[in-house]
Amino acid sequence: MKILHAMAGDSVGGAETFFVDAVEALDEAGVQQRVITRANNAHKLDVIKGRGIPLETASFNKNFKFTTAAKMKKQIREFQPDIVHHWMGRAGMFSQAGDHVNIGWYGGYYRPERFKHCEYHVAVTQDIVDHIVRSGVPADKAFLLHIYAEFPKGTPIDRAQFDTPDDAPLLLALARLHEKKGLDVLLESLKSVPDAYLWIAGSGPIEQQLKQQMKDLKLEDRVRFLGWRNDRENLLATCDIVAFPSRYEPFGAVVIEAWGTGKPLVTAKAAGPKAYVKNEENGLIVEIDDVKALSDAINRMIKDSDLQKHVIENGLKAYQEGFTREVFKKNVMELYNHVLR
Repeated sequence: MKILHAMAGDSVGGAETFFVDAVEALDEAGVQQRVITRANNAHKLDVIKGRGIPLETASFNKNFKFTTAAKMKKQIREFQPDIVHHWMGRAGMFSQAGDHVNIGWYGGYYRPERFKHCEYHVAVTQDIVDHIVRSGVPADKAFLLHIYAEFPKGTPIDRAQFDTPDDAPLLLALARLHEKKGLDVLLESLKSVPDAYLWIAGSGPIEQQLKQQMKDLKLEDRVRFLGWRNDRENLLATCDIVAFPSRYEPFGAVVIEAWGTGKPLVTAKAAGPKAYVKNEENGLIVEIDDVKALSDAINRMIKDSDLQKHVIENGLKAYQEGFTREVFKKNVMELYNHVLR
């Protein structure tokens, strides 16, 4: 089986991280692959090249399509893939008809017309699958394919590196610094969690706004902005609680990252977490933008060791049943074989 991947995402982000994870999993499964992607993330390129997977970079400029379209055509002609897998809507705009099968991958509620030549459509949640069908795609052409999260065992970071006491409750937020992620709500809630420290790992357009909010709230002594990190496993090994207060989250890889690394999760009712997190079973989930509910949930998780143990056990069970690398490899190979038949 030969798969050509086209990925035109941002330099960093959850979908971009999972794309690399998927390529690695398929490589382990023995699938012959090629990748055409933007040269906007050195880590992404290094991982793919390190696997010995042929790689070509392109701009995916929607206003000047010729160059990228020509590169896609060349890759298809030379590689003769069975499937071209288009990751997100921008890549889908460059899909080309041919002897291969085109798949469009949805990490959010994209418009199906962005995947012009894609015969099949794949989404990370059932709600997005339903959206695709409501948008006019036949139900037998739309499929659910969960992502996965799997890391090498993390090594806890010396907290002194970020001026954080070893005995203080440590919250971790893994997120792009964007309004959608609700980090402003998390900062506001921290005022009522007086003993906790917060590490925010990510980069994005509202970084300065969040840092100013931190100063206005007089939280400089307890909040640390770490920037974008590629050692998520080490951050997760270090923290005590994962905080994930997104306003908008079609899926939310952070949920399964917390589950898979045995960390208690506090989240908000964005679409993805709402579909998978069961309150007081595998995490605590609160209303979006509810500062008091978020601070109450964090305080409760800090103070109730029995609750922590309970949600960790159930989160790990949910992770093992649906979101490991082995489960993903099984599911993606079944999907590929199905569309080829």
